[in-house]
Amino acid sequence: MKNSKIGYAVVGLGIGMAHADAAYEYDKCELVAVCDINKDRLKKASEKYAGVKCYESFDELLLDKEVDILSICLPSGMHADYSVKALEAGKHVLVEKPVDITVEAAMKIDECARRTGLKAGVIHQNRNNALMKPIKDAIDSGRLGKLVLGTFAVKWHREQHYYEGWHGTWDMDGGGSLMNQAVHTVDLMQWLMGDVESVSSKMGIYGHDIETEDLTTSVVSFKNGACATFVSTTCAYPGISTEICLYGTGGSIEADADKLKLWKLTDSWDIDEEEAEMLEKYGEGNLSAEKDDPDIVCGHKSMIIDIVDAVIENREPQISIKEACKSVRIVNAVYESARTGKTVTL
Repeated sequence: MKNSKIGYAVVGLGIGMAHADAAYEYDKCELVAVCDINKDRLKKASEKYAGVKCYESFDELLLDKEVDILSICLPSGMHADYSVKALEAGKHVLVEKPVDITVEAAMKIDECARRTGLKAGVIHQNRNNALMKPIKDAIDSGRLGKLVLGTFAVKWHREQHYYEGWHGTWDMDGGGSLMNQAVHTVDLMQWLMGDVESVSSKMGIYGHDIETEDLTTSVVSFKNGACATFVSTTCAYPGISTEICLYGTGGSIEADADKLKLWKLTDSWDIDEEEAEMLEKYGEGNLSAEKDDPDIVCGHKSMIIDIVDAVIENREPQISIKEACKSVRIVNAVYESARTGKTVTL
């Protein structure tokens, strides 16, 4: 711990730059080190973050006694191995999504964290989108009534060159459009709608030369009796939307990613007036909500703040390893169903 602040480090400077940005800005920690095998990325980081130490070797980074927390932002299939190494070296970890590509691998992180007494959290920052709290509250309070239907569709686009590295490989990415792009929305689906009972799915490669799928379609059944459809693709040019829609006996809520589109609850004092207020507050997404309410913190920043505070307060992080395993289990059930042509029960 440097200057009485939590020492933070990041390995993997792709999406890891978002982690580094957040750690650099948070006043309870200090970004002390970054690590990447790409020298150009290290050079950019050294220029952006004053005083940061740059490592090409992960093993050397683990020897740095100023590092208290380490963000693991490597290819998905490497998450468990590198997280366990970090924990065994005495570092708390925050793991990028998905926690790993199998539940079995991910649970090695959980076991090691429990054995060492260190914290291990996972990035699923979309739970902290500004509109998610009122949506979750509407469900948990019963205002939405009994959940009947959900429709979720991640309609994104990726050019072929995106898949020139580890993306779109089974051993490192663990899947394609579903495991990589849509796993955040899978997490939101199960968090909002409840435990999944079964999935019946199809998948295919439609627009890319890759090992994994670039499109999935699923019918999802929940233990509470509700049903949902779930679509993921990276073939929807030019990248269209992320639909998150919930329908219950008490009303309907629709959103596109972090932007609220519809809010109709039958128990409202005035259905149209309440919707107008909600759209004004959440209709323009996170940036607008954060600007209007200083207590709202979204994106990766919310997750870095959480893991730092979890270490300081000696509590569990917002998203535990076991919690993050739920979305991985659902994704792999979709793949199994699509491969076998059978409904898979979780």
